[in-house]
Amino acid sequence: MTKFRDFGSEDTGEKESVSFKIHGEEFFCRPELQGKVLLDLVSKSGSEDASVAADAINFFFKHALNEESYERFNALLVHPEKIVQMEKLGEISGWLVEVYTSRPNQGPEVSSPGE
Repeated sequence: MTKFRDFGSEDTGEKESVSFKIHGEEFFCRPELQGKVLLDLVSKSGSEDASVAADAINFFFKHALNEESYERFNALLVHPEKIVQMEKLGEISGWLVEVYTSRPNQGPEVSSPGE
């Protein structure tokens, strides 16, 4: 007996925009993110090797931010006067992970009496 399951596509319909602001600049992210990017972040960010964890966060931002925002974000991160501390990068990446992994909580539709 053959077992088969079609997992289809994950078109979730209308996508909400995702963005954040730091140092007065707004950065725009992709509305959705590949699951593998999140898996890689989780698996590598806990590494005892700091360079592996840092690479995982850089990889995450490269895939989460749209191209133009990613370029501006990288420029900000090396700006000599606009400091973005590691803790702030952790806050931003943590918030983005929440955004990408949360599912809308939709209860059953409420209908009016008599419908």
